[in-house]
Amino acid sequence: MDLGLKGKVALVAGASRGMGRAAALGFAREGAKVSICARGGGPLKEAAEMIRRETGGDVLALVADMTRLEDIQKFVAKTVEQFGRLDVVVTNAGGPPPGEFMKFTDEDWEKAFHLSFMSALRLAREAIPHMRKAGGGRVVNITSYSVKEPVAGLVLSNAIRSAVIGLAKTLSRELARDNILVNNVCPGRIDTERARQLNQARAERLKRPLEEINRETAAEIPLGRYGTAEEMANLIVFLASERASYITGTTIQVDGGLVRGIQ
Repeated sequence: MDLGLKGKVALVAGASRGMGRAAALGFAREGAKVSICARGGGPLKEAAEMIRRETGGDVLALVADMTRLEDIQKFVAKTVEQFGRLDVVVTNAGGPPPGEFMKFTDEDWEKAFHLSFMSALRLAREAIPHMRKAGGGRVVNITSYSVKEPVAGLVLSNAIRSAVIGLAKTLSRELARDNILVNNVCPGRIDTERARQLNQARAERLKRPLEEINRETAAEIPLGRYGTAEEMANLIVFLASERASYITGTTIQVDGGLVRGIQ
């Protein structure tokens, strides 16, 4: 299937590893020009070189912190300066730390708000004028299955990522006339560094071996295994493509059947 992404420009935040890197690679394989960012220069450079090596595609890599407005503005501006347009934005900034409600201070909540909510808001706000100029575009937010089924011990994520869903639904209606489609993807248990960190934190909290926690969490998934970053990226790339031209305002989990809800 031709996804209609050849020559398009896709900006992917948090793309030095995990789902962000897999999504950037997926776009490049479809012939899109890719702009990626991360806070760490070393891993970011490695990701860019890998994408170029495997696809021969054009890749712009910029060090940027998604909690900083000026970094987001620079990231979007440099992308448009380099490639002349902007068609796709994938918002991705990792997740706030695990913990229960009474553990966190106002400062913790503010940090999580800037990391998980304001980063998505700001990226969309900076990108929309360029998408309008191009005649349309796609915004895909990487959130978490916690927006469908709150996860114990992840109160920051449960609360703040749900706000991203409300923002996206509102934007999907406001921007539909501009042919800018806005959707959310919700990773379930995907084999990434973030997932491994959460399992480690759970093992420490319960004072149990990490191997036991890994086996138990995998067994809770109906498919019996963690997903891969590439499986997540497949949905992201599709939603950003011309083949998804009538899909907007949706929130779709990729979870191996983990979420029990029917919506």
